[in-house]
Amino acid sequence: MDGSRDEAGALRRVLLALLLLGMLGLAAELFLLEHTESVWQWVPFAVLALGMITGAAVAARPARGTLLAFRGVMALCVAAGLAGLYLHYAGNAAFERESDPAVRGATLFARAIRGATPALAPAALAQLGLLGLALAWRHPRLRARNHSSTNQGEDG
Repeated sequence: MDGSRDEAGALRRVLLALLLLGMLGLAAELFLLEHTESVWQWVPFAVLALGMITGAAVAARPARGTLLAFRGVMALCVAAGLAGLYLHYAGNAAFERESDPAVRGATLFARAIRGATPALAPAALAQLGLLGLALAWRHPRLRARNHSSTNQGEDG
C-alpha cells in the first residue's frame, strides 16, 4: 500500500472524528437551548442522530452501502441546515415586520439577521454535512470495481 493511501485514510479518520465530535456538541447545544418547541425544532436532532449512527457505521465498516447511506445523511444535514437558516431568518423578519410594519429592504435584513433567533446558527449543521461529504468524496470504497482484494487493509 502506498503512502498517499495511508495519508488519505488517516485524514478520513480525523475528519470523521471531528464530524462526530461536532455533531455531538451541536446536539448538546440544541438540547441545552431547549430547541424542542415545535416539530421543526426536532429536525436537527433527528438529522444529527442519523449522522452519528451512519458515521459510527462508517468508522466500524466503511463499505460501499454504509458510505452511500452516510453521504445521503450528510446531504440531509446540508438541506436541514439551509432550511433552518430560512426558518430562523423568516421568523425574525416576521417579528420585525409585526413590530414595525414600515420596515423594508436593508433595514429589515439587518434587523432580522441580528434578531432574537440566531439566524446563522443553522449553518453549523450545514457545515457538518459538508464536512461529511468532504470525507466521503472520492472514497476508495465508492469506486465501481470490486474491493474485496484491492483494499483489504484500507481504513475509512
